[in-house]
Amino acid sequence: MNTTTIEDFLALYPASVQKNALLLRQVILRQLPRIGEQLDLPAKMIAYSYSPSYADLICVILPSKKGLKLGFNKGPEIPDPEGLLQGTAKTTRYVVIDNPDQITSPGITKLLTAALKQYEKRKARL
Repeated sequence: MNTTTIEDFLALYPASVQKNALLLRQVILRQLPRIGEQLDLPAKMIAYSYSPSYADLICVILPSKKGLKLGFNKGPEIPDPEGLLQGTAKTTRYVVIDNPDQITSPGITKLLTAALKQYEKRKARL
């Protein structure tokens, strides 16, 4: 796989996944000030972090042929009053993205804000 841009990477997926991923990308970049964006081709994801280290990872966009997920590092630590987070992994949780309205919903915005606050708390303890 010789893709280098996010657009090239997303072109490997169905049009609806591409469209939703680009919209989700806009929401993430707006909600997480100065966040770094990194394409991780081996993991097939777009990672959002405040440094190249996975310790500073906030969230990831996970496209697939079947759909799209928004994954959260340290997901079990993130308050989720609307019950959007799924998964049972030790350190991650995700939201299955079904449509554009969900991406721009207050629930996603609140999760991104909560993830940033949890990250800031972790950094303050170091």
